[in-house]
Amino acid sequence: MARELITSWADYQMALDRLLAIACHKISIYDEDLVTLKLESAPRLLHIKRILQSEQGDSLQIAVRNAGPIRQKHPLLLSQLSTFGHRAAARETPPQLAHLRDSMILVDDKHALIRFERDMPRGKLLIDEIDELRPYLTRFKEIWSEGGESITNTTLGL
Repeated sequence: MARELITSWADYQMALDRLLAIACHKISIYDEDLVTLKLESAPRLLHIKRILQSEQGDSLQIAVRNAGPIRQKHPLLLSQLSTFGHRAAARETPPQLAHLRDSMILVDDKHALIRFERDMPRGKLLIDEIDELRPYLTRFKEIWSEGGESITNTTLGL
C-alpha cells in the first residue's frame, strides 16, 4: 500500500509508467483529451496491448471530454481500439460533463493516478489502496454510464 503526492509533470509521467507496468487486467481512463498521457509512446502502447490481449472482459475503457486529439494524433491507439474492439471502448463524454476538470487512470480496481486539475500536474498515485480508490471507481462508473459518442478509427456513412 502506497500513496505518493505528484507535483511535477516529470513525476506524473513516471507515475503513469509505473501504473501501466503493474496493470494486469483492466485500465479505465477519464481525461481531457489524452494529450498529457502520451499513450502513443511505444512502451505505453505495449502495456495497453498486453492488457488487451489478456483473457479478461472489458480491459480498456477510455472516456474523454474532447476526442479531437485522439482522432487526429493517436492512430496507433485507435488501431488498438479497433483490433481489440471486443475488449476496449473509448468515448467522448456528453456536453453536460464538460465542466469536470480532473483526470483519473484506474488500474485493476486497486491502483490509480489521480490529477486534480487538468492543466496542472498536481495529483496522487495510489498503489494497492482499495479503500481510497472506491469513490473514484464509483465516479468513473457514473461518468461511463452518462454515455457519449463512441470514438473509432472508421468513418461511418455512405
